[in-house]
Amino acid sequence: MVDIRTKSILIIYTGGTIGMIKDSESGVLSSFDFDQILNEVPELKRFGFNLSTISFSPIIDSSNLNPDVWVKLVKLIKENYKKYDGFVILHGTDTMAYSASALSFMLENLDKPVIFTGSQLPIGTLRTDGKENLISAIEIAASEKNGQPLAPEVCIYFENKLMRGNRTTKYNSEHFNAFESPNYPNLAEAGINLKFNYGAIHYSTSKKDLVIHTQLDTRIVVLKIFPGINQETIHTIFNLKNVKAIILETYGSGNAPTEKWFLDEIDNILKKDKIILNVTQCVAGSVDMTKYETGNELLKREVISGYDITTEAAVAKLMHLLGQKFDNNTTKLMLNQSISGEITKLIS
Repeated sequence: MVDIRTKSILIIYTGGTIGMIKDSESGVLSSFDFDQILNEVPELKRFGFNLSTISFSPIIDSSNLNPDVWVKLVKLIKENYKKYDGFVILHGTDTMAYSASALSFMLENLDKPVIFTGSQLPIGTLRTDGKENLISAIEIAASEKNGQPLAPEVCIYFENKLMRGNRTTKYNSEHFNAFESPNYPNLAEAGINLKFNYGAIHYSTSKKDLVIHTQLDTRIVVLKIFPGINQETIHTIFNLKNVKAIILETYGSGNAPTEKWFLDEIDNILKKDKIILNVTQCVAGSVDMTKYETGNELLKREVISGYDITTEAAVAKLMHLLGQKFDNNTTKLMLNQSISGEITKLIS
């Protein structure tokens, strides 16, 4: 599947646990120079690929990540797009799903692999998961058949699984198996062999130039409904200055309180031409506001269904769409559609 004579992969190190090694004298973990990656992971030499690296300076802890980093990443990919067959982005795990989701919308007409990976243990520790994640991510980025990359999407590779980036969420902070794609099949699995799930992978039917979108609008808020939430809280959050859209994390299949004060707050904010996107608090499953009265009241008010989108992808999608400065009707229409494979719409 891989022609080692021609494969060039760019590794972009943003920060995160994977890029740490332990100082032999002090025992303190610190980041290493990723230009020396072949010294730390000599197994990579056996591929015979042309591997290049770019390290952020300073490196970024994923908890400090912001949309400016996404813009920097897509610009780097655009600048290097013709020189490399694939890209591997090393990233902290805490916000990796947000970044992968964002790049899936910001990289239009992508037809090369962009694989995010990282680790739960530093690459310089004895039991690290970082080496396997890095080695397999690079092999996947280079994999092709008949000149066609086998995974030309923004993906996350972690602990033997390749997942669509905007379908992935971090669900475990301790295990090596930190990520899941609860509503979409894995794109590939790594065992003795790499097994690609071709039917789940998006392949372009026409060749178009890569277009990057760098305008993002962060004027959104995420509100998680909980038993006992009061009107003052709802009113304050709904009416925050300059907020243009609200992601409402509801119960189950998109259900929320039907108390008059709550529905009045929904009505009032929608009259102000704000957008409310309904996503489920459940790790798996989909919003279906037709199932129960508690969801149907939101549907009557034209709250937008997020279907089976993750909260991470909902955040990135809204920032992207608002950044395009569409009118509200167009934004609502596009929220109701799959732009980059991020939702599966229910068939009614």
